[in-house]
Amino acid sequence: MVLSRNALSLPELSGARTVAAYVSVGTEPGTRALLDALRARGVRVLLPVLLADNDLDWAPYEGAGHLVRAGRGLLEPDGDPLGPEAVLEADAVLLPGLAVDARGMRLGRGGGSYDRVLARLAAAGAHPALIVLLYDDEVVAQVPEEPHDHPVDVVVTPAASRRTSR
Repeated sequence: MVLSRNALSLPELSGARTVAAYVSVGTEPGTRALLDALRARGVRVLLPVLLADNDLDWAPYEGAGHLVRAGRGLLEPDGDPLGPEAVLEADAVLLPGLAVDARGMRLGRGGGSYDRVLARLAAAGAHPALIVLLYDDEVVAQVPEEPHDHPVDVVVTPAASRRTSR
């Protein structure tokens, strides 16, 4: 709940009409309360649908009752996918991660799905706020960086929200 409250206080989310998000799994910080709060505010929430090539399609979040178990233990919306380009409509993109550093460089899970999303946004000239949700101890001094990596704008943890030096 604290993470959700910290995220909801961000100006990037308070003015958003469309937010691309994700359903947390395993030991990731919980996102369900945040998803429901955004939806209650009238925000259009898009959730990823993992494609066979690890790219992401997107479908609208219609509530917890409309999530289905998918591959890799993920929960995905049961609605019709909108296409990978649907993320271009997002005012903010919430990203999962394993760690982030002060520069905003994010260490992902290694599948490359969000690298593709961030590359798609950059290629289209889209500039949504990039927000990563983590635990406090996952904000580290430095993470490995690859040439294709894109820094995030804001790190939200249970303790606080921090702007990066991006």
